[in-house]
Amino acid sequence: MPLQTVLIEDSNTIREALIPALADLADAEVVAVAETASEAAAVLEKLGNTWDLAVVDLFLREGSGLTVLRACKERAPHQRMVVLTNYPTEEMRRHSLELGADALFDKSNQLDLFFEWCLRIDIPRSS
Repeated sequence: MPLQTVLIEDSNTIREALIPALADLADAEVVAVAETASEAAAVLEKLGNTWDLAVVDLFLREGSGLTVLRACKERAPHQRMVVLTNYPTEEMRRHSLELGADALFDKSNQLDLFFEWCLRIDIPRSS
């Protein structure tokens, strides 16, 4: 079963490239998208425990991906959050992980590693 994925990314160009790539390379179905931190928090809350993966950009049209991570710190055990950014500094990596991100990847040169990571996610499924 594909990972039920929420894509939090404000660039339409990147969304249009990532959605089919996630399906083809990571067995992930994008079930919702958000462009702002508040929109992302609302979508994730509305979906409740039904989402498996949130892919979060740090710099959004309004707000920050860090705000989204903070809002989801108490998520269900099966839910994973990964930061996909053009700003992968060590400080940003540390801060993202402290706020609950499971991983951080540079979208300019680590997409292969990101897709491989997605394929390795072990999501416990209820019967």
